[in-house]
Amino acid sequence: MSVKPVDPLRLDVAALAAEHGEQGGHWPLVDLERLAESVLPGETPGAQVHWQVEGDLRPQAGSAPEIWMHLTAQAGLAMRCQRCLGAVPVPLDLDRWIRFVPDGSQAETLDAELEDDVLELQRWMNLRELVEDELLLALPLVPRHDACPTPLPMPADDEPAGEAPPAHPFAALAQLRKKPDA
Repeated sequence: MSVKPVDPLRLDVAALAAEHGEQGGHWPLVDLERLAESVLPGETPGAQVHWQVEGDLRPQAGSAPEIWMHLTAQAGLAMRCQRCLGAVPVPLDLDRWIRFVPDGSQAETLDAELEDDVLELQRWMNLRELVEDELLLALPLVPRHDACPTPLPMPADDEPAGEAPPAHPFAALAQLRKKPDA
């Protein structure tokens, strides 16, 4: 584990990988504004996002070693169930390996070909933005309970019991057409 503290808002990924360093910590959910907007207000007070990164250099035959970073993050959030509109707990647990390459076009090409994430290596990286992006991508598209805790409201019947359904609005016109001319 790295003894030297790492600033997650100005992370030097190449140095972290060269040292095979590790760093971890947590951020309050309110510090990740876009993620905080996606959750149900008031349902997860004091929620925290826990994260950890590990740098790694992977040797390559005949070329410079590849720079990799292992990112893990966990958060427990609450979102609105799309069936019952109540709060549904959404546990998020990320476990990603990210490869860094020196060129943006190379990153795009490799990202399309490989299952692992590939990013362009920059001098400094804002790790909090990366963690927030990955958590947003991990959110369910349609949050819902497997079985809602309260029964769903049934649509109200328009017809009181025992009464005939109302006549069709054009029924009177149809009757006028059928009358013989006098």
